[in-house]
Amino acid sequence: MSALFNFQSLLTVVLLLICTCTYIRSLTQILDKRKTGFLGVFWKCARIGERKSPYIAISCLAMALSNLFY
Repeated sequence: MSALFNFQSLLTVVLLLICTCTYIRSLTQILDKRKTGFLGVFWKCARIGERKSPYIAISCLAMALSNLFY
C-alpha cells in the first residue's frame, strides 16, 4: 500500500522529512537560500524541526514504538 493511502505511513514519511531537513540544515546552511517556492517546503520542515523539537522527538518515539509493535 502506498504511503499516501495509509495514514500511519504518511505520518512516518512526514516525520522523517522533518527530521532529515533539520539534520541537513544543522550540517550546512544550504536550506537557508531557498525560502520560497517548491524548495521552501524543505526550509519550512527544517524550521518546524528546530522549533518543535521536543514534540517531534516524542512523535518519533511514538511512531517507532507503534511500528515496532504493529
